[in-house]
Amino acid sequence: MREIVLDTETTGIDALNGDRVVEIGCVELMNHVATGRTYHQYINPERDMPIEAFNVHGLSTEFLSGQPTFAEIVGPFLDFIQDSPLVIHNATFDVGFLNAELTRLGMRTLPAARAIDTVVLARRRFPGAPASLDALCRRFEIDNSARSYHGALLDAQLLAEVYLELLGGRQPDLVLAPTGAQAAASFRTDRPRREPRPHAPLPEELEAHEAFLKGFKTPPLWQTRSS
Repeated sequence: MREIVLDTETTGIDALNGDRVVEIGCVELMNHVATGRTYHQYINPERDMPIEAFNVHGLSTEFLSGQPTFAEIVGPFLDFIQDSPLVIHNATFDVGFLNAELTRLGMRTLPAARAIDTVVLARRRFPGAPASLDALCRRFEIDNSARSYHGALLDAQLLAEVYLELLGGRQPDLVLAPTGAQAAASFRTDRPRREPRPHAPLPEELEAHEAFLKGFKTPPLWQTRSS
């Protein structure tokens, strides 16, 4: 099963009142495990960067002015996510911003039902506990020391680990036994071939066995039953 862990950075919190997406980070999961494939893109919002947002992610107007616009990157972005479920922390926010950008371009928006909201998962599992990404990293002992600023790709990578823990975590001791050629190779030994030994006893072996049985004070059980 393919899933995409997704995060965005923006110029503010109001997608319907002029705030824009400035960074997208995505991590591909296959059966809940990161494959190593990622998508990361800075985006020119075609507007200034408020100081409040800059203090969160550190992306300046000057830096972003040299980046492509959303219209220029929307194709590769949609090609990467395809129709896979989107794992997002506070999905309403990110999906709302992405849909605002898609609407500006007259494109089809992302259905809300496509998103798996890890905030909702965290609150169901730990009612009343903090559900921020930092709080969940602390709970699951995930190293987020590199997170001096919010960054879309870094946050998506951390969220991929948090998501796995919310689903129950890894079980490294649960290792399936090898099968097929792998199993055959693991049990193969290089030994010289020997001719099979005959199983019929020799006459002298039968005589020795009879002499041995005569040494019992009582006959063996199988002899008693046969008699």
